[in-house]
Amino acid sequence: DQDAPLDTSLFVNSCPKPEEFTFSKNASFFYYCDNETIHGTEYHEVLTHPNPDVPIVIDAASNFISRPIDVSKYGVIFAGASKNVGPAGLTIVIVRKDLLNRASPKTPAMMHWKTLAEHSSLFNTAPTFSIYMAGLQLKWTKRLGGLEIVEKLNMKKSNLIYSVIDNSLGFYSCPVTDVASRSRMNVVFRIMGGEVELEDQFVAEAKIDNMIGLGGHSLVGGLRASLYNAVSMEACIMLARFMTNFQNKYR
Repeated sequence: DQDAPLDTSLFVNSCPKPEEFTFSKNASFFYYCDNETIHGTEYHEVLTHPNPDVPIVIDAASNFISRPIDVSKYGVIFAGASKNVGPAGLTIVIVRKDLLNRASPKTPAMMHWKTLAEHSSLFNTAPTFSIYMAGLQLKWTKRLGGLEIVEKLNMKKSNLIYSVIDNSLGFYSCPVTDVASRSRMNVVFRIMGGEVELEDQFVAEAKIDNMIGLGGHSLVGGLRASLYNAVSMEACIMLARFMTNFQNKYR
């Protein structure tokens, strides 16, 4: 219901803290999502399990290749391509070789990573277009200077938008008040604490200026600027200027 009162309990102000975790003693693996797109939170360090023998498994779909990552720290890294790498229909999996046999015996052959590894990911017909586009994206990333340069650019882009929010004297606000938990990929924010009419006006006027996709996720509402790798610094500057002008117009 678009007119229903906003349930602010759906927002979060930080990532769950590792010191608050309850770990299973006999865990087969420790899984977490590195970047959470709905609420705009992201871990910027590697999380670990108290037992160093427990493999770390991360869903890196929404921040994959947005920064350097030490693959040796993880047992499995998996990422859907559709945020930073290419079109939907492709999933990239980086798995430690000693884990390839640790699947349920009921796992179908085409879903078994060992099968895919033994056939160079060609056990079944591959999504060739998605793979081709991902290849172009990875080559583009290398031409930029690699993931170290990409990380610096993503930090610069997100810092610009967060700066507009934090310096707006309350016109804009970011529910993620723990700055260390803020996502570089998905900047979530509200206008005047959740004035839905103004937020709708923001989306409408942004569209006139050829900026789309700024509405928040349907679960939480609000506004969200997704700053994936393909979003240029110039586009972020354009958004920052629009946000400042909108604030001056409607404050």
